[in-house]
Amino acid sequence: MAEHVLLPDGTRVPAIGQGTWYMGENPSQRAAEVRALQQGLDAGMTLIDTAEMYADGGAEQVVGEAIAGRRNQVFLVSKVYPHHAGGEKAVTACENSLKRLGTEQIDLYLLHWRGGFGLDETIEAMETLQRSGKIARWGVSNLDTADMEELWQLPGGDQCQTNQVLYHAASRGIEYDLLPWCRAHALPVMAYCPLAQAGNLRHRLLDDSTVARLATEHGVSSAEIALAWVTRSGGVIAIPKAVQPQHVAQNARALTLTLSPDDLAALDQAFPPPSRKLPLDIV
Repeated sequence: MAEHVLLPDGTRVPAIGQGTWYMGENPSQRAAEVRALQQGLDAGMTLIDTAEMYADGGAEQVVGEAIAGRRNQVFLVSKVYPHHAGGEKAVTACENSLKRLGTEQIDLYLLHWRGGFGLDETIEAMETLQRSGKIARWGVSNLDTADMEELWQLPGGDQCQTNQVLYHAASRGIEYDLLPWCRAHALPVMAYCPLAQAGNLRHRLLDDSTVARLATEHGVSSAEIALAWVTRSGGVIAIPKAVQPQHVAQNARALTLTLSPDDLAALDQAFPPPSRKLPLDIV
């Protein structure tokens, strides 16, 4: 597997970063969450993803504490609510995120999902934020193929740097059309919940017998197998969330794990690829 992924503007980011969903919700966990993010940075997972939605800004505050004094080592991603993704609301939302993060610029700012503002209004807001230096680049999240085609038809829409969607071995719907579309447009996908940590899942991925067998054969954890699978073909950035030190270490080790063709065939048998268009999984 490739240890890094190139964004369309040529920026190189690690293929495995760090998610922060559910961080910032419990004050008693804050110190552990900060330490986990710092441990991940030390291990090379220098992309951190967060959102104004997570714990009503609490996750951004955790991130801000974790990156204090080492902001230049971090590729910082945050997301704007759909109802803030246009006009002055976008400027205010971004400024509030910047304050919580303790930084002057967000490296990649994403539309969290489609809402009341038109995509043209969101593009305009993102371009305004870029011109003011508050964000360096922008992207989207939870947009399906038709949404991406619509985005690409709009002036400036092709400046989008990523589409962040749910993706793991037990949820492969994007492989039918969205992932090929993104590959054809040289647009990396950012995979949230790559360990199937959340949502109404049909499978318990990390408890699956095939995943467990491969983990034993490689001498790694099931999480490492799952992450190596998500990032197996390049062009996909996984953003697992971890707080326990051993889980952070496992996630980082997956950066250097390569699955064999036989491994991948076994996982295809356990989790077959889609044979038809499926609704985009969103949690």
